Amino acid sequence: MTVRELDEPGDPHRIAASATGLLGEFNRGGILTAADVHVARRLGALGREDDESVLLAVALTVRSVRHGSVVLDLATAAQTISPDDEEEDEDPAEPVAALPWPDLSAWVTQCAASPLTTGPVRMTGSRLWLSRYWEQEQAVAAELLLRAADRPTDLDEGVLAKGLHRLFSEKQYADQQLAAAVCALARVGVLAGGPGTGKTTTVSRLLALLREQHPEYRIALAAPTGKAAARLHEAVRSSATDLPAADQARLGSDLTATTLHRLLGWRPDARSRFRHDRNNRLPFEVVIVDESSMVSLTLMARLLEALRPATRLILIGDPDQLASVEAGAVLGDLVDRSSLGHRTADFTAALQRVLPGSTVPGVEPSPDTPTARFRNGVSTLLATRRFAAGGDIAALAAAIRDGEADRAVEVLRSSCDAVEFIELADDERAGPEQLEPVRAEVRAGAAQVMAAAVSGDRVAALAGLEQHRLLCTHRRGPRGVQLWSDLAAGWIFEDHPVVPRSDGRYPGEPLLITTNDYESGLYNGDTGVVVATPDDTLLAVFGRGGDPIPVPLARLGAVRPLYAMTVHRSQGSQFDRVSVLMPAAGSSLCTRETLYTAVTRARQHVRVMGSEEALRTAIARPAARATGLRERLNG
Repeated sequence: MTVRELDEPGDPHRIAASATGLLGEFNRGGILTAADVHVARRLGALGREDDESVLLAVALTVRSVRHGSVVLDLATAAQTISPDDEEEDEDPAEPVAALPWPDLSAWVTQCAASPLTTGPVRMTGSRLWLSRYWEQEQAVAAELLLRAADRPTDLDEGVLAKGLHRLFSEKQYADQQLAAAVCALARVGVLAGGPGTGKTTTVSRLLALLREQHPEYRIALAAPTGKAAARLHEAVRSSATDLPAADQARLGSDLTATTLHRLLGWRPDARSRFRHDRNNRLPFEVVIVDESSMVSLTLMARLLEALRPATRLILIGDPDQLASVEAGAVLGDLVDRSSLGHRTADFTAALQRVLPGSTVPGVEPSPDTPTARFRNGVSTLLATRRFAAGGDIAALAAAIRDGEADRAVEVLRSSCDAVEFIELADDERAGPEQLEPVRAEVRAGAAQVMAAAVSGDRVAALAGLEQHRLLCTHRRGPRGVQLWSDLAAGWIFEDHPVVPRSDGRYPGEPLLITTNDYESGLYNGDTGVVVATPDDTLLAVFGRGGDPIPVPLARLGAVRPLYAMTVHRSQGSQFDRVSVLMPAAGSSLCTRETLYTAVTRARQHVRVMGSEEALRTAIARPAARATGLRERLNG
């Protein structure tokens, strides 16, 4: 069981009734949950440590992991920690500064002298890790640096150079061309960029280049979620249609994407171990991982140990999106520091041989590659080549990503077709006029889903489900998934009164899988629809690339009706139109990454509902995830 699973935000059992002293005060102050307190006390009992300040430090370290950080810095804890606020309408917690924080110097000294910091907890300076994550950071850094230092010698550079010019013939694709060359010549590479920057196009051509010289190479395509894997499969297949016939043939029909958990081999007897590990390596020459921003530190450690030494690893993703649900921000650490080892003269010379005259630039775009950044083993594509309606969504996303609140507000207020801003004060509930645009979107999408589901048209029903998505940051409260799901369901049933069958299901019911179900092949975040069959029974169908996947209703595991979803669950998905409910400005979930992720889920239109204050606050507040991986990669 992971630390996060011990106490999800919103857990009603947040107060540890028996907690006293510092643990009790921080628990009642809204900083620590009951699970944080119990873990700290249990470790203290095992390590014979009863110092209140040490147990507080351990509990705060557990809390940090629950919030996605790998490490806790005692020196900044009082300034960086805020109370949990999953429910927007809950009573405000006691101010963090008013809590009895220990004196820093004494606190560090007491923790350093504790037996706990030589066992279940590790400490460097004023920073604390749970041992599990300390060891995983060490393993990930060591594996990445070792692989980055080992340049492959399996490609004929002359053939590679001709292939690069054949597949990236247009000058406007110079950024993708250089990124493909970097990944081809490296044992491990990172291909970063926002939506529509050409990451999948680059990868499909890269794979054609590798298969040109090694048709026998086995290639694995994977992503953290089933939905992301389906999109990867569809994107690679779609981009391959633009390749010359010979290169399409090289890619073949064997490239199918799967989840990382399925790739590694789920084991029913273990939650974080897999069939493939350092003693049973994955049988692939190339492994591509899309949506790598969602890959946790633990999962990255398991993947790296399962790769054979000669395997090429290519991580694709958008570092500006929300990071993984579990602890760690591996992609963000890599892109931020680009620390895959210092580029050697040998590697630079190889790049210049396959792309004569190209620069191997530093951090910022160079004159020769104005739409990309290249540094060490990381390529960051910047030019957006997607989005309908003239690029207004791209302009909004770029303003959010770059922290430019004035520009974002200007775009939202510009009355363009692709973006819309419904201003709503933080303490205000939406009125009928403000609700009407969202209501119309929900009803229009539901009409298509219902008609297709009743007629048994599985493809059209799933397509209708992707027309519009209502995204919330919170799960509860006046702008949470629970309330807005009820609103949306009410709007739909006004137009389409339904009579549920004996099992409570009805044709057209949208479904969201909430836990991984390896036996049925459904994963957390997968979405589907209940459809009618010719014999008047009901069946659930899910989209996963290619034909819809049918699943008997009796085989469904943890599933709930899908009328709204959290921004976090929406990662790895794209919808034609998106409506985003902003949290209040004071919410800890009001961050740049949350807003950017929500906005970039839309292909054609995005509607933002909230206050200008919340919008500006989110853009000015990048999510803080503390890790030690960047420093380890920098030696």
